[in-house]
Amino acid sequence: MRRIFTIAQALFGAAIAAGGLIVAAPAAQAITIPVACGENALVAAVNLANSTPTSDTLVLAGGCTYGMTTSHGGPSNALPVITTPIAMIGPATVTNASPLGLGLFRIAEVGPTGRLTLTTGVAFTRGNVLGDGGGILNRGAVTLTGSTLTGNTASGNGGGLANADTPSGTAPAATFTNSPLSGNLTLLGDGGAIYNGLRGTLTVTGVTGSPLFITGNSAGRGGGISAVNSTATTLTQTAVTNNHALPAVGNSGGVYRQGGTMTTTNSPITANTPNNCVGSVPAVPNCTG
Repeated sequence: MRRIFTIAQALFGAAIAAGGLIVAAPAAQAITIPVACGENALVAAVNLANSTPTSDTLVLAGGCTYGMTTSHGGPSNALPVITTPIAMIGPATVTNASPLGLGLFRIAEVGPTGRLTLTTGVAFTRGNVLGDGGGILNRGAVTLTGSTLTGNTASGNGGGLANADTPSGTAPAATFTNSPLSGNLTLLGDGGAIYNGLRGTLTVTGVTGSPLFITGNSAGRGGGISAVNSTATTLTQTAVTNNHALPAVGNSGGVYRQGGTMTTTNSPITANTPNNCVGSVPAVPNCTG
């Protein structure tokens, strides 16, 4: 059972105070953590949630922009690496706010034992990393519902999100529901918005009459989505449009596929440049040009 713990309940657990965050948490019990609007408070909340294997919920301050000025999870991650099930509830924005925009760190990395859920208007923006996954690098499980990845950049694969290539062990899985991706970029890599790598699974779903849009993303190959030797890629009620790939690096401005299983249902792939899906082997279902 999830509970919000107050100072009055401190005798039942250890009190933690950091950057405006004060939470009392008994060992091994799931908690709901209200997170004050500040970088240190968010980092402390993630560390607290990571400290036990239970599923915990971080209630972000409504309308807050959490400006991350430095990395807190190794040199490449704004947040501590997610190693347990953690949900973040918005509306709120978590952004790379390093001085002059020079900080080379993504917003979050999810480890093989981690599960990150973003819901109710959480936006990850302006992640900027040397490597894969400008917004999120996923080695475990990621779920976005009514949330966004916008304006993130990676030098490798997956400007918005990368399901890491995983030859063995836990296969990464990402699920997007009513969660658009726009303005994400890989400089020369695959998947401007999303890269679904070796053994990964990707499920993207919109609503009938109101599709999920993947638009305005850019990559070397697969401006919208690139699925390379992944287990499964499923697009439903998803519009992949106005994305861009470099003509010299395999084309496929919309969706690129190399091996794996792919299913598209009511998901138009149109108006991408220099083409939509050319170069994919096997072909992307229901995509022409």
